[in-house]
Order: sequence, then structure tokens, then C-alpha cells
Amino acid sequence: MPDWRDRILKALTPGVARLTLAVDSDGLLLEAALLEAIRERGFEVVTFDDPVAFRFDYESRFRSRWDRGEGAGLELVVRTETRDPAALPYDLLQAGRRLFFGLDDLFPAFSYPVVASLDRSDLDALYRAQERHRPGRLGEDATRDFVLRHVFDFAPELVRRPSDLLRLLLRRHYRGQRLPRLLDERVAHLLRQGGAFTAWSLEAILPDRDAFFAFLQERWPLFLDRLAGNAGNGGPQDAEGTPGLAIGGPVDLPFDHDDVRVYIDNLFVEGMLRPVGHESGTALREAWAAVGIRIDPEADRRRRLRRLAETVGATIPGADANHRDWTAFAFRWAELGVLLSETAAAARADTGSLLAGLRATRADTGSSITGLRADVDRAFLAWVERRYAGLHNQPPAPPVMVHHLPRFLARRLADDPRCKVALLVVDGLALDQWLVLRDVLAIQRPELRFREGAAFAWVPTITSVSRQAIFAGKPPFYFPSSLLTTDREASLWTRFWADRGLTVREAGYARGLGDGSPDGIRELLSRPKIRALGLVVDKVDKIMHGMTLGTAGMHNQVRQWAEEGFMAGLLDALLDDGFAVFLTSDHGNVEAEGCGRPAEGAIADVRGERARIYPDAALRSRVKERFPDAVEWPGPGLPEDCLALLAPGRTAFVREGERIVGHGGVSLEEVVVPMVEIGRAAA
Repeated sequence: MPDWRDRILKALTPGVARLTLAVDSDGLLLEAALLEAIRERGFEVVTFDDPVAFRFDYESRFRSRWDRGEGAGLELVVRTETRDPAALPYDLLQAGRRLFFGLDDLFPAFSYPVVASLDRSDLDALYRAQERHRPGRLGEDATRDFVLRHVFDFAPELVRRPSDLLRLLLRRHYRGQRLPRLLDERVAHLLRQGGAFTAWSLEAILPDRDAFFAFLQERWPLFLDRLAGNAGNGGPQDAEGTPGLAIGGPVDLPFDHDDVRVYIDNLFVEGMLRPVGHESGTALREAWAAVGIRIDPEADRRRRLRRLAETVGATIPGADANHRDWTAFAFRWAELGVLLSETAAAARADTGSLLAGLRATRADTGSSITGLRADVDRAFLAWVERRYAGLHNQPPAPPVMVHHLPRFLARRLADDPRCKVALLVVDGLALDQWLVLRDVLAIQRPELRFREGAAFAWVPTITSVSRQAIFAGKPPFYFPSSLLTTDREASLWTRFWADRGLTVREAGYARGLGDGSPDGIRELLSRPKIRALGLVVDKVDKIMHGMTLGTAGMHNQVRQWAEEGFMAGLLDALLDDGFAVFLTSDHGNVEAEGCGRPAEGAIADVRGERARIYPDAALRSRVKERFPDAVEWPGPGLPEDCLALLAPGRTAFVREGERIVGHGGVSLEEVVVPMVEIGRAAA
């Protein structure tokens, strides 16, 4: 069946005009699959939002080549969100044809605000339902009901019991499904019709995945009490009067219902819920609920390791997946990495040596994990080669790539003039190392709450490329003169905020953090009026570059560093001062084995362990002849003279047989990094 993309693609016929002005106020051209199809037709899509940045891009990449008679077949779509011709450059209006794309044309039967609130990936299901059912003109509530039923499979008449509601919530949050506020409000209204579910805190647990898992976690011990026969009358109760429950709602949840158990089992296996100790744990060790009870740490760990490896192997996203599929998978992959390290640590306790513990773990799990790792690497590389080029054009809410974060924060400030934001960049922090850091912080500061997500770093995943992009709020293409250094980060950060109306005094920046105490940050915070603060913690990167014991050694060192309390103290300082805190990383890292060092002299601009950067294609090709499996990165979003050669697989450009922990390549661990909002539980 033709979909909504086909209607847009028909208008973009190659060879008609080399410059097309596309009025796209609904962001349709940024949808990943459509953007890929447009690029396959030979078009390049550039968004006109920042006039200065656009002019630099347009003149250097397009018009200069056209004027020289080059770029045959080079066709440009300039995407704009305004219909006002006066807002566009005159030379573009004279040279280009104009097209208009909008949701109101594609979905005329529905209420526009409802359709506009949907993620563009949800339009496929809506378009199919529209073609199948041919609804007449629908108002807002009728549109919301239609979308809920046909796009999100929500049938309110089937949600009658607590187990039905719990299953609905589990299915949604396990998949990481997000609904617009307009739809969440409608779901809550429909569920409460007739007085049902009035005790449930739907406003908290419907939209917020982390709040829902916290809701389950704090009720799990009470369920175990009931399962063990220690829960009094065992009937449903209100949260009032029950100590330790931060989120309101019924105390007694039907975890043991058949439709619920399968989700609960997966949540414990994948680390979204944490097992707890229980006085009846031994008696319950044969029950299904044993997955959520700490009984025998070693047996529990190995059982979970086996189950999680099976789950990871069965859920590797394919080439047609969207970026959210990979960020969700990345958390499972990170959990598996942490669990492997914990197994190595347990073996170390028996052998007295971390190295011996690593060897014991590899001997026990090596073949299966090695094969699984190869499957993940192949699938991710295939996906990246197909879809990565379109990520930097995505809307910044929520951020998809790390350079989207400043624009996301700017929107937060625009929405609330009293707000202050702090962007905390932990240099080199991989997603699995974030999980280690998070668990230590949760012990040190139980009141902290983490709203976890992930974003894509820039490739090559080196600091001067990806971290600068974060503080510039732009792709690396826009700072070619400083691409190989980080010295201009402060000025890039200040310029970003100056373009959005903040003064120099309102934008702060500091780097080189991670040791000692955060007292210096408190001095920075004492400056009046500061509203946007950028901080670089480089301790993890320093640990990485001295690491000889692989991923497990990284986890061990990150845990020890976290236990020293610097990060907890830094978060205290920021939260005490009223900042909304966001943590991310410029790149992750991966354990790699040497494949040989290129004998290239001084021809490479960057001679990294996982990536080399060359000023022209001939030099790069010369080195690739010796390393035929290396990846010649096509360089979307990079300056034309930034040509990267990436080490193949999990290898590095170091002496053969040498093992390192490094970054620069395109593995899942290096590219998908944490993006976390950190706050405190409401008092």
C-alpha cells in the first residue's frame, strides 16, 4: 500500500530544479525513512533556521560548486518552516521552485493539533488506518480516540481490572513508547470514566517511564510479603499510611497475573527493576518471583547473565530500525556489559586477581559473548551506513544527537524564564559506565532521580569533533578551523547562548573537572545571573587512556572514582543552586586489540587508536591498502577535508596483539552515549 511518503516523493522529481524551497512547518522531511529516500534520489536536505550558518553551508557546499560548473546532479532541498517569503534570502527565492508540505494535506479528516503532536514514525499507522476506515471529519476528542485505538492499540473498554491497566502500562513503558500530552490526558480521562482507577497516579506513571518503574520497584517487596503469606489481609490498599511509598496508588499490585508476569520477568533480567532481599527468599527460590529476589548472588548473576544474553540476541535491531530502537537496545547491551564485569569481579574475589577474574569469565562465557558481540557490531554498522547521515537533521526535542542538547536546553529556558540549566559532559563516559556511576550515586544520594535516555555521538568519536559539537550546538562542519582542538569550546558555548539572547555573564563554562572536591564550581555558581552552565568532567577519559584491563577494569575504576564522591558533590552543588541538570558524554569507549600501526609519518591530521583523519582521499586510500577492512567513513556533517579511516571491528591502530580501551570508531559502545536529566524526588 502506498504511504504518506510517496505523496511527498512524487513532488521531488530529480532533474526538475537543482534548488527547491520546501515549506515544511510540520517537519515531515526530517522523518528518517523519508529523508533516506530523498537522499537516495540524489537530493541533499538543508534546513534554513540560522541565516548565518545556512549561508556558510550553502555557499561553501553548493553555490560555489555550481558557479564553477561542478556538482552535476547535485540537487538541494532547502527546508523552511515559514511560509513568509520575506524570511528567506532573495537569491534563493529567485533561483528555486517552491513546494508546500503539511499534515493538513496528508490527514485532512483529523484534528490538526492532535496529528501534529505525534511522532513522525507514528504517521505510518495513522495513514493506513485512514485509508482503511475512511473516517469523516473528526473533532479533537474523536481524533484522539481514533489515534489511540488505531495507532497505539488502546481500547478503553478492555481495561477493566488492575491487571489490565498494569499490562497496558508495562507494554507501553517496556517498549519505550511515548505518547503526546494530548493523548495521555485523554487516556487518563477514559480510564477514570465511571470512577475506575481513581487511586492510581496516572498523571505521574502514564507519561514518565522512570516514575512508573519506581512505582513498581517500591511495591515489589510488598508483593513478596503477600506471596510469602506475610501481608496481612492481602487486599488492595491506598498508598496513604504505607511508609516508604513515594508515588501514590494502590499498594497491592497483581504482579502474578499471567499477562503481567512475562513483563516483570524481563524488567528484572534487563535491569529496569532491581532484585531485593527478602526474609522468605530461600522459601521462594523455586517460585517465578525468584528473579526479583537476592538469594544466591553468584547463581543469580549467572542465571541473569544467561537470560540477558538470550534477550539481547533476540532483539538486535535490523537495518530498517529507527534510532529509538537502537538507543533502547543500547541499554540492554550496556546492562550485559556490566553484568559480565560483575561476574569477573566475583571470579576475582575467588582468585585474588582482577586479571585472573577476567580470564575466568572469558573462559566461561567467551565463545557465546564473542559471537553475540560480532552480531551486534555487524548489525549496527549496517544500520549506521544507511541511517546515520539523517540523524543530525532531526528536531532537537528530544535530542537525537549530542549537538542537539543546547537547543533543547534553550527551549527549556525560553519556556521558563526563571529556569537555569547545567550541561554536564563527562568526557568518554560510555553507556555501561554510566550504569555503574548511576548505581553508586543512587546509594550515595537516594533522593536523586534519573530520567534516562541516550543520544548519538559524532563519528569519528573523538573529543575534538564530538565534544566541540556539543558546546557549539552545531555539526562539526561549522567549526572547521578548530576541528582538531578543544581550545575554542568556551567561545563556542558563549556564542551559542549569545545568539539566543543571553549575555556573557549568563553563560558559564569550566573544564578539567573530576578530581578533588567541587568547591571551585561553587565559586563559579556564586556569579550572579548565570543561567546556562557547561561543565567538562574529564576523569573517565583519563582513566580510559591508562587502562590495560579492558572493559571490566574500566567499570572497576569508574566505580572507585564515583565512590570518592566528586560527582555526588557536584550534583549537590548544582541542584542546591536551582539548576536543571543534564548529563551526557561526547563519546564512549570500547575494548580493542591491535591490528598494526600505520606507517604514515605526518600525513594524518589525527593519529588515534581507533580513528585516523586525513586531509584528502588519496592519503586515506593509501593507508587503507594496508588495512583493507578499515572503514572509509563518508563523513556526513564533517568538513570536506576531514576524511576519517576507522579501525575495523574491535581492533585498534596499535601494535598487533596489544589490548587497549579506546575510542574514535563506530561501535555501539562508542556512538550511543547517555543523555540523562538528574533531579531530586519531590519532598
